Amino acid sequence: MVNHITLFQHGTLALLVPGLLKGTMTMGELLKHGDTGIGTGEGLDGELIILGGKAYHIHATGDVTTVSDSFEMPFANAHFARYVPLAEFENVDEADLNKQMISLSCAVNTFFSVEIHGTFSNIRTRAAVQSKPPYQTLAETSKNQSVFTRDRIDGTLLGYYSPQLFEGATVGGFHHHFISDDHKFGGHVLGFHLVKGDVSYQLFDTFEQHLPVNDKQYMGHDFSDDHIQGDTHQSE
Repeated sequence: MVNHITLFQHGTLALLVPGLLKGTMTMGELLKHGDTGIGTGEGLDGELIILGGKAYHIHATGDVTTVSDSFEMPFANAHFARYVPLAEFENVDEADLNKQMISLSCAVNTFFSVEIHGTFSNIRTRAAVQSKPPYQTLAETSKNQSVFTRDRIDGTLLGYYSPQLFEGATVGGFHHHFISDDHKFGGHVLGFHLVKGDVSYQLFDTFEQHLPVNDKQYMGHDFSDDHIQGDTHQSE
């Protein structure tokens, strides 16, 4: 029986802060935990979005390719999709839309996912350039990124909301990725205006945190001196 109420997460945003960017889970393994999700590749290699069991990789060049099962990631979220309609929105900015989605879902203190399909304007996305070992910190690595814009485009935004009490494992609030209908544009969302779109959501009552216990660097790292909250929010 497919589990629709669990959000699976491999790694934490906190482990990215000191530069623990080694790939510690393959896409093939991740897809056992969901057919929908987001993430990044080894070395902070671009941005990932998974829809309908198919994983798309948005590169720093702007190219979008599909991902093999052997593709490795230090961080990713996944779940099995069973969205329900939330509302239809028109002419709304990202900040206002985020507030309305939290209010309508009545889920400020738990995890949920949103899927928005529609027409977007003034959308800005980013994808980091893959770095090589020895990896620098998240703050340094994320400076080397490409930013993409579109004046108007049709596509799907996939987002996860995390409650504030899980800060560190995640970043409290929304984390959105996007891909266009023609699969030629996407990335981590920096901002947008929703011209018109249908918003669906999926509530989770279980958060499954999977840690890379076979990675010696992660297991031996002391996080006490890392600026986890500040650096993760800056990178987001």
